[in-house]
Amino acid sequence: MRQISSKLNMYVKSVSVINNNIERLMLHIIIFSFSAIVFCYVLFLGNMVRNIVVRQSLETNARALTNEVRNLEVVYLSMSSDVDLAFSYSIGFKEVKANFTTRKALGLNSNESFGNLKIVKNDI
Repeated sequence: MRQISSKLNMYVKSVSVINNNIERLMLHIIIFSFSAIVFCYVLFLGNMVRNIVVRQSLETNARALTNEVRNLEVVYLSMSSDVDLAFSYSIGFKEVKANFTTRKALGLNSNESFGNLKIVKNDI
C-alpha cells in the first residue's frame, strides 16, 4: 500500500508540476495578449486624436483662405467697375481691329485635274 501511495504521490506531484507550468504558460500568454491589445488601443486612440487635431487645423486654414478669396473677389469687383473705355485709353491701351487670316482649300475642285487623273463628282 505504501508503494502505491508513494507512486500516486509521485504522479500527483508530477501532474501538479505540469499543470503549474501550463498554468504559468497560459498566464504569460494572457498577459502578453492583454498588453498587446492595450498597446494597439493606445496607438489607435493616439492616431485618432492626432488626425482630429490636424483636421481641425486644416479646416481653420480652409476658412481663412475662403475669407481671403472672398475679400479679393470684392476688391476685384470694385476695381473692375471703375474700368471703362476712357480709363483704358488713358493708361495706354488702343483699340485693335481684328484681322483673320484665310487660306485656300487643300482639296481639288471637281473641275480640276490631277496629272492624268480627272476628278469626277459622284452622282449617287
